[in-house]
Amino acid sequence: MSLLDYFKRQTPKPRKRSFDAANTGRLFSDWLVQTKTADSDLRYALKAMRARSRDLCQNNDYARRYLDLVATNVVGPRGITLQVRAREQTGALDQVANQQLEAAFYAWAQPGVCTVDGRLSWIDAQRVFIESVARDGECFVLFVEDNANPFRFRLQFIDPDLVDQDKNEILANGGQIRMGIEIDASGRPVAYHVRVRPPDDYQIGTTNPKTERIPAERMIHAFRVDRIGQNRGSPWTATSMTRLKMLGGYEEAELVAARVSASKMGFFVSESGDEYQGDGTAPDGTLNMDVQPGQFSQLPAGVDFKAYDPQHPSTAFKDFEKAMLRGIASGLGVSYTSLANDLEAVSYSSIRQGLLEERDHWRTVQHWVIEHFCQPVYLRWLRQTLDSGVINLPANKFFKFSATQWVPRGWQWVDPRNEAEAQIVAINNGLMTRTQALAERGLDIEDVMRERQAEEEMIASFNVTLPGGTSPIPPEVSNGG
Repeated sequence: MSLLDYFKRQTPKPRKRSFDAANTGRLFSDWLVQTKTADSDLRYALKAMRARSRDLCQNNDYARRYLDLVATNVVGPRGITLQVRAREQTGALDQVANQQLEAAFYAWAQPGVCTVDGRLSWIDAQRVFIESVARDGECFVLFVEDNANPFRFRLQFIDPDLVDQDKNEILANGGQIRMGIEIDASGRPVAYHVRVRPPDDYQIGTTNPKTERIPAERMIHAFRVDRIGQNRGSPWTATSMTRLKMLGGYEEAELVAARVSASKMGFFVSESGDEYQGDGTAPDGTLNMDVQPGQFSQLPAGVDFKAYDPQHPSTAFKDFEKAMLRGIASGLGVSYTSLANDLEAVSYSSIRQGLLEERDHWRTVQHWVIEHFCQPVYLRWLRQTLDSGVINLPANKFFKFSATQWVPRGWQWVDPRNEAEAQIVAINNGLMTRTQALAERGLDIEDVMRERQAEEEMIASFNVTLPGGTSPIPPEVSNGG
């Protein structure tokens, strides 16, 4: 063997490149994971997650606040409004047809018309949809075609519990049923297996609850897809639920401890050993004692007292709770200040930056709702409305009338004057259109122009002159000041 070969054998080989995240050493020995499909993860966890999410949204202040933030920022007071944008062959908007369709949709959107139960308006339906997705992880909406209203179309919300999660089969045609959802060989949903009766309402002796097979074209199943191959949705509160539950328990313990601490007690110890006259004992022999401010009780013979003076609430309580809420807010995708209603230490710059980032998140959710709920509902409504003849428009122009622009809610500016002037400068320099500026506030330019026209006509009819005129551009801004 040559000297070169000898040294080659003695030289240690370099370690292969690897990832620290896959380290299985001592510090990560408790990080046990399994490789599972998305549906395998959800199959045994979804029921518990959904039930816990509902419990938190019912009983936890911050979870309830989160649902309110979702509904308020995504739907808002006016809802996501429809603007039909059908055009003539010349490219001009078909104003007559558009106004007809918008008026008909507005009539359908009234309470008692658009849903099977007659309780919801179109705006209510939007709130139920997004709250269900956020709380339960998914929402099922059934298209009902009947003669209950002139449009022959209504919506029916289906509780996710009714879609039989326990129904899993391999079908002879190459398809599968995964947690109540029937898919073909390509993974496309073809039907939903819905229980006729809620899971907690079984009749005595029923072992196999009856299900109804509903074709996929009659159902909206909306959920946020987090992984490839996922067929059911998980609650948006999933990553924050453990902290919310623990924080709620900690707050309750601090509250009880503070109440006990405020109820300073004293005890009388009898030297003669008189019979104990307290509040009785529990079945296990534990002494019971009611704690009330200013109360003094006598201890039983042979029992001495050791002082118990808890100092609660702790001085660290505020900082600890804030740290926990920051983590919870990050998991929910909202800002800490919004979730906790805490504006104590914010400045104009910090709150403006936080609001801008948060509003981008809400805009993303708004467009998701438009794509997965508003537009599919409108298209189905349009088909039924044109076929019913309730409006005088040709049914063969379905694709022409399907062009829409949905206008979600907007927000007021943090600094109205400065930001309005900035938008005016951007419009004057061609960097923004009036349509875009109005859309940021949740307004439609066509509606605004109609209102302005009506307003000008009304002012002229009264023959009055208003201060400031009608110019929308302040002189100092138009002159570059």
